[in-house]
Amino acid sequence: MTLAMVKRGDGAPSDEQLRLAFRWGIVPPNAGEDPPADLKAAYEWLTTTDRPVRDVADAAVFEDVLYRLAYKLDGTPAAGDTYRRRRRALNTALEHAVVAEDLSGNPLQRARRKHVGSNDVVDRRVLVNALQARQLLAAVSYGSWDRCRGRRLVAFYAVLYYAGLRPAEAVGLRRSDCHLPEAGWGTLTLRETRPVSGKQWTDSGERHDRRGLKAREAKSDRPVPIPPVLVAILRAHLDAFGTAKEGRVFGNERGGVVGSSTYWRVWEEAREYALPPERVDSPLAGRPYDLRHACITRWLNAGVPIAEVARRVGNSPEVIHRRYHGCIDGHEEAANAKITKALEEDGDAA
Repeated sequence: MTLAMVKRGDGAPSDEQLRLAFRWGIVPPNAGEDPPADLKAAYEWLTTTDRPVRDVADAAVFEDVLYRLAYKLDGTPAAGDTYRRRRRALNTALEHAVVAEDLSGNPLQRARRKHVGSNDVVDRRVLVNALQARQLLAAVSYGSWDRCRGRRLVAFYAVLYYAGLRPAEAVGLRRSDCHLPEAGWGTLTLRETRPVSGKQWTDSGERHDRRGLKAREAKSDRPVPIPPVLVAILRAHLDAFGTAKEGRVFGNERGGVVGSSTYWRVWEEAREYALPPERVDSPLAGRPYDLRHACITRWLNAGVPIAEVARRVGNSPEVIHRRYHGCIDGHEEAANAKITKALEEDGDAA
């Protein structure tokens, strides 16, 4: 959106250079520093030709802002979730500008919401079945480059697959959040996430930020029942490795926070061990996050109500319905059967 608020002219840097310069300029530790030589021209252009906030009230400028919401730098449409996230951020900024009396009104409130295709629907091709999931979890502990590191992460991937956690939620999971009985179902009570933000963005100077649960109040929690198979996996993990610093269930060899680069690297190698050669290059379980998708789909196909699935995974029922509707087995057959019955009843009535 910032790219729409910069005047253009002869000699203007490319959008890519302007964006790199902007990203460098807003990092707090860079305040007062000279920009790198390769960004100097773009940075000077940004800081000398940027538009005042009041220009957003101009129809042509605002139309460009709206365009930037819906498209990526390469001109291809952004995902639906990306568009909605950007629009919320823009609305917050414009509301602040109104309060600060830089604008007389929020132009976004008068703008028709752009329809963005639902290309954020989960792709069925990424979903693993039960056998594939077990093979992948087994393969995690046999990575040739670092078997010990892989063994530490088996339970990490298991909570994604059996409990539907997001990776950042699994990273922040503590022993005190886990009820792991010797028999039967247990419970994970989620209280925080540890997303990767980068040291320059966190108050603590750590790479992983500390945040509350997504789309919830900062101090709220989310209890998630977990099946006996996951209870057993977590008990075995804690027996073998204990807890990391701060009582976290998962940690690296030094007890620190598990980095995203680590669990991505281990996962990529596990796929090569567990999947047939022709499936390695396919979308199947291409990301650790796809284990969460498989979990949600499995619950829906088991007949768990959408509202309960949404509560357990921390989404709204609307998001679950929109993103996973095409992944529910037999939904087409059920719809066809209802239509056939209606047609038969119409025929009898005639």
